[in-house]
Amino acid sequence: MKIVVTGSTGYIGKRLIPILINEGHDVICPVRDTLRADKNLQDHANISIVEADFLKPETLKNIPKDIDVAYYLIHSMSSTSDDFAKLEAACAKNFKTYFEKTSVKQVIYLSGITNEESLSKHLKSRKQVEELLASENYALTIFKAGIIVGSGSSSFEIIRDLVEKLPVMIAPKWLETKTQPLAVRDILAFLSRAKGKEALYNKSFDVFGPETMTYKEMLLKFAEIRNLKRYILTVPIMTPKLSSYWLYFVTSTSYKLATSLVDSMGVQIIGKKSNINELLDVHPISYREAVDLAFEKIEQNSIVSSWKDAMVSSGGLKSSLHKYINVPTYGCFTDYKEREVNDMDKTINRIWSIGGSTGWYYGNYLWKIRGHLDKLFGGIGLRRGRTHVSELNAGDALDFWRVIFSDKKERKLLLYAEMKLPGEAWLEFKIEDGLLKQTATFRPHGLAGRLYWYSVLPFHGFIFRGMINKLVET
Repeated sequence: MKIVVTGSTGYIGKRLIPILINEGHDVICPVRDTLRADKNLQDHANISIVEADFLKPETLKNIPKDIDVAYYLIHSMSSTSDDFAKLEAACAKNFKTYFEKTSVKQVIYLSGITNEESLSKHLKSRKQVEELLASENYALTIFKAGIIVGSGSSSFEIIRDLVEKLPVMIAPKWLETKTQPLAVRDILAFLSRAKGKEALYNKSFDVFGPETMTYKEMLLKFAEIRNLKRYILTVPIMTPKLSSYWLYFVTSTSYKLATSLVDSMGVQIIGKKSNINELLDVHPISYREAVDLAFEKIEQNSIVSSWKDAMVSSGGLKSSLHKYINVPTYGCFTDYKEREVNDMDKTINRIWSIGGSTGWYYGNYLWKIRGHLDKLFGGIGLRRGRTHVSELNAGDALDFWRVIFSDKKERKLLLYAEMKLPGEAWLEFKIEDGLLKQTATFRPHGLAGRLYWYSVLPFHGFIFRGMINKLVET
């Protein structure tokens, strides 16, 4: 089959593509930004990367029309609570208009369970997209899922943060809301096995795990699995805003995403039974098994995708990575250092392992203080870490940086700062002519930006010097 996977750089898309490839299908991946496409996929004979933005219908002509199946995995989030629904609606309309002119026979959409009368804004938006995608020109298959549990998923990472950091939790009342957690391996099985199944054409199915649990029960079960003693007291007086701040300060989520999660977590997510498990021979595993499998992936450093790499976790990028790849020089301050490289492989491996659990090689306590200050002023802090301990791809989150360019063959890594700043900042590592060239660039915004640069200049002096010395150390 010839299959289009939209949202191919997202959490589910990144995991679905290898399954389809292993089955022998040809996969087309429309991406807004080719820099974010996984390098391991770009050279694959059965994968075509095309640049297309579903908010810009004129770019969709790059998607081939001779296709059999399309997966709709686009979920838009925006900086305000009002316009994400408009963005999702626009994407759905543009998708439908274009794909009605193709040979696609089936469109498969991953939505959310929407059985309650009172829905969150995001679930209302998902339901609206279902209606917008319906067409007489192709068959629509809809899977509605609730909480997805897997290494790198937002729900898993937030639960992990809460359980591992807080022995005692005074938590909001929405922790008593019921849901049916589903393992990521099971949602991928539903999605991959649904293609070409005429029995699923123009039908909608709720997919969910075998247990009905409250969020509180999920936290306590997680603690039990990790052999941790945890105590939770729920209080009725915590407002949605306070709940959002609670998640924001304790976990690695952004405040924007925390607000969306709190809005959704107040809604019970219970699916309606159907024969979908028998039709596709998928029998979802328990919550305990899902958590155990997630930690197996973490311990093997084999997390395929993480919500932290999605742009919704971004604190600074407002458009494509291409906009930030050319580091400016005019009106900028720079801190440039170079050192001779004696062991090329060792230095490259150190550069590509920077941040996260490895740290920044020198003055880590100062990096941590900067992260705490960033969090205090509404930034993302250092808690995002990194998805893999030794691999970096364009678009990946790296503490409070975003990877803009990463190429070991070219021996160049470029990062863009997503912490709160009165300006813009880049950090570049490049090896050429036997030298490691490390450049920190800051483009100030007004007087505040200039004052900021001069105030941190003394710290930059020894932090950046110490870092480059450690990177080339033999």
